[in-house]
Amino acid sequence: MAAMSESVESEAQHRPWTFLTSHARVLLIISQNPDTRSRDIAALAGITERSTQRIVADLEAAGYLSHERIGRRNHYRVSRRAPLRHPHEQGVEIGALLELFTELGTGA
Repeated sequence: MAAMSESVESEAQHRPWTFLTSHARVLLIISQNPDTRSRDIAALAGITERSTQRIVADLEAAGYLSHERIGRRNHYRVSRRAPLRHPHEQGVEIGALLELFTELGTGA
């Protein structure tokens, strides 16, 4: 049992992780600047532009985000009243999470 515990601890030390998912980071970035380009979102979130496009599509499909084309750019709208997805957090609106990071002055 000790060998298994050491293996899990060793793996956890080498595998980077964060508390916020890329989806949360993208949504936070967009909420702070609704006219941000995909390439800028990707750079700020530390992900590829292709990943950004997939995440934006996921967020739109789930109803957290919508966009309007204005000229050559997208203008995004965040649905702040949408609930968090996990069953244990469904009573919390996404706006509360976004406000927390906005109040802290923390970008993604």
